[in-house]
Amino acid sequence: DEDFDGPFDIEDFDDPESATVARLDLGSVLIPLPAAGQVQVELTDQGVPSSVWVVTPNGRFTIAAYAAPKSAGLWREVATELAESLRKDGAKVRIEDGKWGREVVGASTSVPQGQQPGVVRFIGVDGYRWMIRCVVNGLPEKVDALAVEAREALADTVVRRGDTPLPVRTPLAVQLPEAMAAQLRAAAAQQQRRQSDPGQGGELLRRASRCRKRNHRRPHRFDAARVRLGNVRDGVPVSKRECQRRLNIPLTRP
Repeated sequence: DEDFDGPFDIEDFDDPESATVARLDLGSVLIPLPAAGQVQVELTDQGVPSSVWVVTPNGRFTIAAYAAPKSAGLWREVATELAESLRKDGAKVRIEDGKWGREVVGASTSVPQGQQPGVVRFIGVDGYRWMIRCVVNGLPEKVDALAVEAREALADTVVRRGDTPLPVRTPLAVQLPEAMAAQLRAAAAQQQRRQSDPGQGGELLRRASRCRKRNHRRPHRFDAARVRLGNVRDGVPVSKRECQRRLNIPLTRP
């Protein structure tokens, strides 16, 4: 029943603990997981999680929450900015009417020979003092199926806004579950060992680190418009695949 579709606020639950059932708890958002896939964690240069993607056979999507006014309307403003930014990047942009309002779709218009163009879709939802932004990233032939998966997840997502006053558009903090954080620490330790051992690919990892630094930009409070389309393999932008640390974790449904 659409009357019971989310996204929901944690305050909608009589028992907040029940919101964690069958959802991945990321602190500010609790996301239901597809039947099959992986969680992909992107890290800053300091090793802090910056975003968490849900990867499926169709591509990947991420759901993040931001501080917003009590009244609705922030997403419409952000959607306009996203469309303008994508056009400046040379993407072909269209606006579609979705379940929660405007959806911004951008498609790359030119890519190197032998690589496929990427498609990105932004879906937004206004809530009470929060806004959700979902980014859907995939290949043209799979992105529609991926958008269906993303909307299904959005409809059952829960936002944990908290009471702390925050400037509008400030990202709400991502906090990994302890089991996932432990895997992340183990992967970081393993990488550190490899970097210190040239025989275990240390030089390759050092080059990757330099690549990340060259591509590092000062973080902006709301940098949604900086999603580049360009070169895509398996629904993942090549530049990010090669220059940003990631940890892929097999999903176990909560």
